[in-house]
Amino acid sequence: MLGFSVALRPDVLWFAFLGCVVGTLVGMLPGIGPLAGISILLPLTFGLDATKAIVMLAGIYYGSQYGGSTTSILLRIPGEAASVMTCIDGNAMARKGRAGAALCIAAVGSFIAGTFGVIVLTLVAPPLAAFALRFGPPEYTALLVLGLIFLAYMSTTSLVRTLLMAALGLLLGTIGIDVMTGHFRYSFGIAELGDGIGIVPVAVGLFGLGELLATPSRQVKNDVTAPKLRELLPTRQEWRDSAWPIARGSVLGFLIGIIPGSAHIISSFVSYALERKLSRQPEEFGKGAVAGVAGPESANNAASTGAFVPMLALGLPTGPVIAVLMAALLIHGVPPGPNLVNDHPNVFWGFVASMYVGNLMLLLLNLPLVGVFVNLLRIPYAYLYPLIIMFCVIGVYEVNHSIVDVWIMLIFGVVGYGLKKFGFDPAPLVLGLVIAPILEMSLRQSLIMSDGTWSIFLERPIALVLLLISAALLALAAFSMVTRDWRGKLAEVEAGEGADPGPRL
Repeated sequence: MLGFSVALRPDVLWFAFLGCVVGTLVGMLPGIGPLAGISILLPLTFGLDATKAIVMLAGIYYGSQYGGSTTSILLRIPGEAASVMTCIDGNAMARKGRAGAALCIAAVGSFIAGTFGVIVLTLVAPPLAAFALRFGPPEYTALLVLGLIFLAYMSTTSLVRTLLMAALGLLLGTIGIDVMTGHFRYSFGIAELGDGIGIVPVAVGLFGLGELLATPSRQVKNDVTAPKLRELLPTRQEWRDSAWPIARGSVLGFLIGIIPGSAHIISSFVSYALERKLSRQPEEFGKGAVAGVAGPESANNAASTGAFVPMLALGLPTGPVIAVLMAALLIHGVPPGPNLVNDHPNVFWGFVASMYVGNLMLLLLNLPLVGVFVNLLRIPYAYLYPLIIMFCVIGVYEVNHSIVDVWIMLIFGVVGYGLKKFGFDPAPLVLGLVIAPILEMSLRQSLIMSDGTWSIFLERPIALVLLLISAALLALAAFSMVTRDWRGKLAEVEAGEGADPGPRL
């Protein structure tokens, strides 16, 4: 009651609405992302009180999860890094004339997952945050290894190819200044690479420019530029197909969001892989499967809510965006942590209640605009592609005001085209790039704790369990590969025996 009495005040509602609108636009613009949007607007909150400031900045954060799905579905360009997986089936649905349905399901799934996340945040934040606190460097290392192997195991493409792409992403993630020694690594004397290769230019290059380069060679005709009015809403079958993915994505995303790291990004990868593995028609994924939109979109919104649990309950940042939000609270004299509920109940409960209101605002903002967004597909490719390239370049440049990022985007555009031609999935590369800094730091911290002894991973119960699950998944994958080869050879033998030998003498 205290929270809603704060969140429903007209002045707080205005800043919540402003944050949701700006967040949606930030998510739609390729390359900007919530981190850049929040960082740019942080100085504007200095004249506000702590409640209004955190409500507006948090609105930008979870609003960007909504907006990022729009360009992913319509143009196959991830407006925000968490929308990378939505590109695959969301854009395939758009090519079939189901862009409106994809956008509608993304909006509804995001609303349900966001609301579910806030309810769980309200009820069980302290015990969940206490469990996350038990994770030390060895546990983080084992968890991230499990995440990579889990992604490879769930993939329907070759296990070796998936792990190869993930390893390439990990390799690219080591570029830049070594945080422990201060040495430049693999930077070739380019000072701008000191902070490493950014996720934004890589994602926009692989999934944006790579698509643009591949499209003319396929001579795709834009036959879906005029969807009918009745096609702007999902069919009953599409609602049924998306119900369970939304439910699973909501739970999975929230649980992953509690653990430090780029949770909203990782959760969308894991959710997509899980839905493809559980699907009765996995071959539909990549060709316009509704579950491929509903699951990841729900997961990334639930994860963005779950990330607030350690911040509010323990004062622990789970990622760069949460760190900026914590800085905003500290600037306004409100230290996040266990004492936040008692010392500043108006801020804590007002913020939690504003997330209920904000998710409803986002749903009301996004659903009526589905028809407007679908009209983007009416623009001929000859005019649309130059505009897309322009927005990609501007968006990537605006993140760090670096021309090097633009060159990285162009290079990975060519790489994305090559990967597409040779049948490689670029998504694991992005995941590897995201978790590389966390994995390297956790691994090195673990070895420092044990004086270089690798047995520390076997001596910690949680880390040991996670590594045993990783080994079990690899064993299952190897067993399925062997049995698949054996069945293929057996089928060839049976086909040869059953063939007509021809006329006998």
